[in-house]
Parts: sequence; structure tokens; C-alpha cells
Amino acid sequence: MRYCFALDLIDDPVKIAEYEAYHKQIRPEIETSIRESGITEMEIYRIGNRMFMIMETDETFSFEAKAAADAANPKVQEWENLMWTYQQALPMAKPGEKWVLMKEIFKM
Repeated sequence: MRYCFALDLIDDPVKIAEYEAYHKQIRPEIETSIRESGITEMEIYRIGNRMFMIMETDETFSFEAKAAADAANPKVQEWENLMWTYQQALPMAKPGEKWVLMKEIFKM
């Protein structure tokens, strides 16, 4: 399955550069957590302070299982808290929601 998400960064060039630097090589335990959840590929793109993430998953992936595993993993929580200092929720996001799942409107 393919899922696409959007999220904004705080509109500050210094913070954006720091955020990108963290993603040049993410922490090994974060990559392990991602891969063990059934996510096979992940890409993040940015224009201005808006980000777009494409996530490819295998048949074992579930949003509920990933959320539970993340909540139980102190290293993932540390990473998420750090990343949240650079990120800001989209206006339509629910309280506490970061990456917002996008609706596919065209496919060829």
C-alpha cells in the first residue's frame, strides 16, 4: 500500500536546515522501528515549510500497531518530541495529529 501525508515545519530557515540535517541520516533505532512496522519505503519532500511524505508498506503494516509500538518505544518518543520542535500541525489536523493522511484525487 502507498500512503501520502502532509505536515508543515515552523517557517524558520534555521529550524528547517536543522530538521533536514537530522534527516540526512536518521538514528538507527528510528530506521529499525520504521522497517519493523512493515514500512518498506519512505520519502519526504519539502517546498517552503510544507512537507509531503510517501510511505510504502507491506501486508503486515497497520497504523494501530505502529502507533502502539511507537508509544512503547522510548527512543521513538524521544525522536518524535525532538522533531515536534521543528514541526507544526496543519490547520485541519486533529489535536495531537502530526502527519495528516492525504486523499488521493488522481491516479494514472
